[in-house]
Amino acid sequence: MKKMITGVVMAAAFLTACNGNKATHDASGTFEVDEVIVSSELTGKLLSFDITEGDSIPKGKVIGTIDAENLSLQKDQVQASIEALKEKTADLTPQVKLLQDQLTVQQSQLDNLLREKKRIENLLKQDAATGKQLDDMNAQIDVVQKQMTVTQQQINVQRSNVGTQNRSILSEGKPLEKRVAQLEDQLKRAAVANPVGGTVITKYAEAGEMTSVGKALYKIADLSTMTLRAYITGSQLSQVKLNQPVKVLIDNGANAYREYPGVITWIADKAEFTPKTIQTKEERANLVYAVKIKVKNDGFIKIGMYGEVKL
Repeated sequence: MKKMITGVVMAAAFLTACNGNKATHDASGTFEVDEVIVSSELTGKLLSFDITEGDSIPKGKVIGTIDAENLSLQKDQVQASIEALKEKTADLTPQVKLLQDQLTVQQSQLDNLLREKKRIENLLKQDAATGKQLDDMNAQIDVVQKQMTVTQQQINVQRSNVGTQNRSILSEGKPLEKRVAQLEDQLKRAAVANPVGGTVITKYAEAGEMTSVGKALYKIADLSTMTLRAYITGSQLSQVKLNQPVKVLIDNGANAYREYPGVITWIADKAEFTPKTIQTKEERANLVYAVKIKVKNDGFIKIGMYGEVKL
């Protein structure tokens, strides 16, 4: 509402000056800038906050720290829980080794029996052994082979059971690892990093104060380029276009002006208002349109300063 009233006053003054044939410019307005309010991303005490209004700060610079000791302790606790899970897992090696040793003994028995079978077969060819001896030997070999099969199955079952048990325990670690990642992300937010390069306009907090998520800490803006929000009449609308170069004037003493090159970057697509101070029928028909003009700032242009435009 305040911007609209200001626009009405400026546009009325501009049109009145035109009516008196004393205008030295085609449009006028005030300078503004895109401001960024930097807020806290964490709740806690501001351990440090080393900025003052007017400071020029580059993008990414850490200018403050929020106490995050509680988060650090939470992270340590979760990491300890992850380590404790490893202690709960079963060690497969002793149980399986016992069965594997048993299997090794059985394999040795089988090898001996196979050699004895070979010897009996040779004796049988020479009629020095009986068929019953060979049958008995085959029966013993069959028993040992079955025992080996059972032992191998026991090894497989043991590995499966322990593996399932361990996977169940270790699966609890995945959510804990995600929790650690969340806490690490929050700990990074304890450092207040400047999001955009610019000049500190307003400081809202001091070191030692408590802050919370979303609480404003300071306001910053890039003052190297200013935006002049000016107003033109409907009859002038056909004379302007985007990226059109124009001349921007600001006061430089009582009767002098400082001149800057500017570029039109935005044109309103509809009239904002019709000034009520215009009395003649012709001037009441004039609609006022807002335009934005980017101007490089050499330090003399200030936010809210009055500016004039020559098309």
